[in-house]
Amino acid sequence: MVRKFCLIVFLFFPFAFLSGQDNDLYPLPDTLLSRTLNEVVVTANRFTSLRINTPEPVRVTGERTIRENQLRTAPEALSVTPGVFIQKTSHGGGSPFIRGLTGNQTLLLIDGIRLSNSTMRYGPNQYFNTIDVFSIEKMEVLRGSGSVQYGSDALGGTIQAFTYDLEMTGKPQWGSEILARAATHNMEQSVRTGLNHNSKNISFRTGVTWRKFGDIRGGDTTGVQSPTGYRELDYDLKAGIKLSSKALLTLAYQDVSQSDVPVYHKVVLEDYVINETDPQKRKLAYLRLNREINSGILKSATMTASWQHTVENRAMQKNNSDILRMENDRVRSLGFSAEAALTNKKAWSGSIGVEAYDDYVNSSRTDTDITTEAVTEKRGLYPDGSTMNSLAAFTVNTFDFEKWILSAGARFNAFIIKVDDETLGETRLTPSALVGNIAILRKLNKISNLFVSLNSGFRAPNIDDLGTLGIVDFRYETPDFNLKPESSLQYQAGYKYQTRKLRGELYVYRNELYNLIVRNRVEDQFVEGYPLYRKENSDRAYILGAETSWDFNPDPSWNFHGDITWTYGQNITKNEPVRRIPPLFGRLASEYRYKNLLLNVECLVASKQERLAQGDMDDNRIPEGGTPGWSIFNINGSYNWRYLTVDLSVKNILNTDYRYHGSGVNGCGRSMFLTVAISM
Repeated sequence: MVRKFCLIVFLFFPFAFLSGQDNDLYPLPDTLLSRTLNEVVVTANRFTSLRINTPEPVRVTGERTIRENQLRTAPEALSVTPGVFIQKTSHGGGSPFIRGLTGNQTLLLIDGIRLSNSTMRYGPNQYFNTIDVFSIEKMEVLRGSGSVQYGSDALGGTIQAFTYDLEMTGKPQWGSEILARAATHNMEQSVRTGLNHNSKNISFRTGVTWRKFGDIRGGDTTGVQSPTGYRELDYDLKAGIKLSSKALLTLAYQDVSQSDVPVYHKVVLEDYVINETDPQKRKLAYLRLNREINSGILKSATMTASWQHTVENRAMQKNNSDILRMENDRVRSLGFSAEAALTNKKAWSGSIGVEAYDDYVNSSRTDTDITTEAVTEKRGLYPDGSTMNSLAAFTVNTFDFEKWILSAGARFNAFIIKVDDETLGETRLTPSALVGNIAILRKLNKISNLFVSLNSGFRAPNIDDLGTLGIVDFRYETPDFNLKPESSLQYQAGYKYQTRKLRGELYVYRNELYNLIVRNRVEDQFVEGYPLYRKENSDRAYILGAETSWDFNPDPSWNFHGDITWTYGQNITKNEPVRRIPPLFGRLASEYRYKNLLLNVECLVASKQERLAQGDMDDNRIPEGGTPGWSIFNINGSYNWRYLTVDLSVKNILNTDYRYHGSGVNGCGRSMFLTVAISM
């Protein structure tokens, strides 16, 4: 009954306040939910633009929203973003779904650099969780686009995390922060310390995060889910050096290390005594030069060089087995981009650039007999020494006329992929893709606009597609060295509305998917007790949906928010649903601010998902007949006093048992989170 009531409110929320609104464009008040509609965005065009005049559905979640809601990780921080559904295979993961797609079909970035690498796997994964949530200033979600701007993988959309901007000040300034968070049932203990300095020519921020997560205590009938806890230690540094009045050099380093990250459903459902990642690491260093030029149509130029290294070490041992399997995968990614911002200072703004990435993969496996201590070396999950190189040229342009805005862009991307399998020998693939997008926005008046867009996207087959040999989720996969790129064509219409008191948006879309790389089961064949799957470019599908989100501010102290997302996917080739399509889901929230006090009450809701593909039915994380619907209520409070900030949250007040569709672990039951931060 509660869930049905929430869904009804979601559906009718936009129309409850349409009458009697002030028709003057008005700056957004400084409230938590309004800031998620931050007007300035980057991801949609690779240059700053006003969100309301951007003919794409792009949303921003800021660090204050993340902290006040005490959102635990980078993936969970997206749970308050309209249109994003978070699946959790394990407590140490979290995979965002955008328009029905996730994994290597959704592009992940940090500060403009690809987090998605050549081993990013199909379906839910944990890699967005290798971003320290305390180091993030904001996150942008671009739904339905991104291949033109950033390259392969953006079939469903693009998610970009931004670390804190650096400031230059005339007088030297120092600042520091210490933050501590604790949760009931020992579900979380976190400490973050930071130091920052600003001066006329030099600025830097640095921080250290230590975190310990205990096992999740579920709702009224679930109890403690063990093992689910893990540990984490992170470092980050970002510095800016002003080389001249027009040149800025930025240096950044990030180091995230997670230990003893268990895969809960493997232990509980698949008879493992141990199945965990230990460690999981990601290191990123980059150097960026920004140069203002302002000569003719050339406004500025940016060059970025990056180095990224990921390590994933998996330990697996089944009950009643003497064999401990250790798999180790390491990916070294080098990146370079050069980009020029262009404008005629009237109607046209754009960018043009080139981009290159080079991935090198090391993969190994050892099987140890714990009774004899005999060690046997075997092929890793991927062919050791595999490489994937990418080279691209792109342009993105916006023409802003009095009543119309036209956006258009194109990208050509070429790849060289080499895999050397010990059995099948060396294979060299050279796929390429040419993609484009176009959008037309009509300014209906000062407070609303309407747009249509067409986006083409692609995903080149990566080393995970080509070379995987071993147990993945609930299946055993074998390599296929003859795959072509996946591609998409997305049609979209959108409406944006903004007044003094009411702001909202509505989108409808259809995404045509071609040459999908799918895992097809080989009938009656099993390896190590798991059904055998082989990858093929065999499927065509479509996903369509509707998304709407509205905020109402009757006065500066109050904000009411509602959003709802509906997604429908159909595999045309197999005449069945697309796998892992999220159910109807949404969020309803009310917020009150008075001086330094905040009180926020929210309801998160998802309907039952019983429309399942065969792969969903085979997935042991999805209950027979589908994932039940649920609704949960949270209360968040915050108080600021001088240098002190205290945040208190009560999660899942009714202690409801619930699980996001496709997840391997249930959400937490009734619990309390307390954060105390001192900033000077």
